Amino acid sequence: MAQWQQQSPQLDVSGLAIVGRVLRIARLLEKHRETVLADFGLNVWSFDVLATLRRQGPPYQLKPTELYSLLMLSSGAMTNRIDRLEQDGVVQRIRDPDDRRSVSVQLTSKGIELTDSVMPVLFAKENQFLAQFSNTETETLIELLRRFLLSLNEVEK
Repeated sequence: MAQWQQQSPQLDVSGLAIVGRVLRIARLLEKHRETVLADFGLNVWSFDVLATLRRQGPPYQLKPTELYSLLMLSSGAMTNRIDRLEQDGVVQRIRDPDDRRSVSVQLTSKGIELTDSVMPVLFAKENQFLAQFSNTETETLIELLRRFLLSLNEVEK
């Protein structure tokens, strides 16, 4: 920030103190996730799909449109991901018997088992990063990040 202020004193770079750190934190956390997930033969995008299905509860399924909406992807990207996960045997497409055009994506037993193996390891390691904060600090951080995210979502509309 000091360098920017020296080079362009007319610029208000105060936001950089937050935005720069948030971006750096995001990159570091994603790198961490990639490392943990690689031990399970997964990557960030594959885990995101599996975890999204898993948290739906039984029967662990969603329509592709619901999945790509939740994961903020294009339909083409979602189709490719479903294809790859289906080849790995962790999801399956279920046709609606009443409407053959309608399909749901469902975790297989292998997908449930894999997701349930990964989540405790991943979440425990991520919780270690946050152990430095008190409960009050954690709650404050959650609230501030929630408000920040909501404001960014409003700007996108």
